Amino acid sequence: MVAPPDDDMLAARTVSYAYGGSPALIGVSVAAREGEILAVTGPRGCGKTTLLTCLAGQLTPDGGEVWFKGVPVHSLPPLGLERLRRDHFGWIGTEPQLIPELTAWENAALALMLRGTGRRAAKSAACEWLERLDVGECARARPAALLQSQRQRVAIARALAAGPSVLFADEPTAPLHQADRAQVLRTLTSAARSHSITVVLATHDREVATLADRTVALLDGRRVGPDPSEAEGRAACSASA
Repeated sequence: MVAPPDDDMLAARTVSYAYGGSPALIGVSVAAREGEILAVTGPRGCGKTTLLTCLAGQLTPDGGEVWFKGVPVHSLPPLGLERLRRDHFGWIGTEPQLIPELTAWENAALALMLRGTGRRAAKSAACEWLERLDVGECARARPAALLQSQRQRVAIARALAAGPSVLFADEPTAPLHQADRAQVLRTLTSAARSHSITVVLATHDREVATLADRTVALLDGRRVGPDPSEAEGRAACSASA
């Protein structure tokens, strides 16, 4: 078992996964570098979410390998996976999954406080991201008092406030209106650039995918089409030969 190249922050090698015998991923390989935004595209049901959950250590692949900075995610014990997800990974899904008893800022600060960050520092970081996502005025409100679009922004603030090395975003703008989508995506891409966060973004929206540095397409659980960066690399090698 050999780790991927040092410039790969995250990598999957021939990953396969099946639900009850029904294949969801079939030999998928993909890699992302530090600070890179990688879009995983394809129609609904093609395996995007399954790939992200395997990369994030939420599912253990039936076959293949997943690596994070030279660490074999696929073979970590449960406690190691828990620490990895807590300390290095962020997750944004299609549903906010907020804790109803906590205020917006407490929800946004939760990952930091679970990591041991003091309450004051955690609140400051959480409120900074709530402001950047235009929901700063909701900091003291509980989820039940918020609109769906506001709850989703709080969930995004929670993922960003923790300062993850890798942020997994599974259709993160699905609950948002078109105008809100653009602003939220700008914040995500800006955060990736300014904080060197690797973003793995699953989307079936081609417009959303254009914000990524590279795109990987899935169809029926398989990777399809060439990787543009690989094609560019081959062209550069040909030109220099």
